[in-house]
Amino acid sequence: MRVNWNYIKMFVLLVLVGFLFAFASKRNAARKVSNPHVKFIGENNLFVTNETVSKLLIQKYGGVKNVPKETLDLNELENALKSNPMIKAAEVYVSVNGTLNAEIEQKTPIARVSTNASYYVDDEGFYMPLSINYSARVPLVTGYVEKNNLKSIRKIASKIMNDEFLKKNVIEIHQNIDKVVSLKFRHCNFIVQLGDVSFLDKKINNLKAFYQKNMKEKTLNNYSKVNLQFDNQVVCTKI
Repeated sequence: MRVNWNYIKMFVLLVLVGFLFAFASKRNAARKVSNPHVKFIGENNLFVTNETVSKLLIQKYGGVKNVPKETLDLNELENALKSNPMIKAAEVYVSVNGTLNAEIEQKTPIARVSTNASYYVDDEGFYMPLSINYSARVPLVTGYVEKNNLKSIRKIASKIMNDEFLKKNVIEIHQNIDKVVSLKFRHCNFIVQLGDVSFLDKKINNLKAFYQKNMKEKTLNNYSKVNLQFDNQVVCTKI
């Protein structure tokens, strides 16, 4: 009987490849994890530090250095990181050489509440605590503010953040118990009364037209109130 050496060679090759793969997988799984490498995505302002991230990982596993790769639950580590109220998203993975990598996206503050409590409002309209590491330059929010109902504050703060005119001039957002909002400008004596945050774009356009006209005429400081609550008009109160 004629032996087909080609089939035999192919079989031996497959067995050898399978053995090498199994050996490499077992060795890779048993590889010890090194100290975590932390990378921050997006904003460079570090509300959360490398040390904070490392502590969160240590609290979950009692230390991750020299832990076998196969014993790590990466989803649990990610959830531990996302439990920090300053972290928006986290991705944890282990590279081939055993380095534990954590990519962190921090929350973005757009306003700072300063009432009986102090905290940030993030860009999704949620609570974000203050950081001992960095203070964001965002408008203050005063008056009546509920931590679990920040929709109106988020809407006006987002508008301020994304509008160069407002970002340059607005330093304070005030909201009363009826959700009526007013703004305070950096170098002006008047208070801008927005009312609620409906028709916000139209109100801001009216404000810009008023500001540019009176800045040209050098009469901005003649007013104590600029009321934008009425449709298609700006009602001003002189000092």
